[in-house]
Amino acid sequence: MIGAMIALQPGQELALTDDDGHPLRRVRLGVGWDKERTAGFIGTGAPEIDLDASAVQFRGRELFDLAFYNHLATRDGSVVHQGDNTSGSGAGDDEVVVVELGSVYHQVDAVVLLVSSYQGHTLEWVDNAYCRIVDDERDVELARLTLTAGVPQTGLALAVLRRTADDPEAWTLRALGEGIAVSKPTDAVEVLRRFL
Repeated sequence: MIGAMIALQPGQELALTDDDGHPLRRVRLGVGWDKERTAGFIGTGAPEIDLDASAVQFRGRELFDLAFYNHLATRDGSVVHQGDNTSGSGAGDDEVVVVELGSVYHQVDAVVLLVSSYQGHTLEWVDNAYCRIVDDERDVELARLTLTAGVPQTGLALAVLRRTADDPEAWTLRALGEGIAVSKPTDAVEVLRRFL
């Protein structure tokens, strides 16, 4: 059950239910980041960082489908990427993925959310990366995972949504916050299997 917004730590789990214990139907995963202000030579020359949020669906340990900047929705229509932000500039979420939990294909039991650096920059150039989970029907932020330190890899596994074994309509979210070596979501499948 979810009350006030929770500041998640890596490894922490959260049941995606409303205050009455009913499974949530739709969640929004907002991802944001800033360019590190002191990156580059004496704080100048830091590249624009094009991070990409992606959601990868798994059936067991096998890839089922994914939604990312070049393929905005999964085949079952349950996961929709809201569009690409190539710089991380501006306030609020830089990229958003909406997951219709009740519409996820019944054999899919996990959805992994990650960000990756399209141009291959390490995430040491990035400051204040976060992933926030919002009950999309009520527009209420439920939880947030914030990473204040840079990551020496080119990608970051943020969280995994898992279907619960006892109720196929119910889902949990586990915060990950772990650096991974990947620049394209299509190349991330093998690396992401360890989080299933």
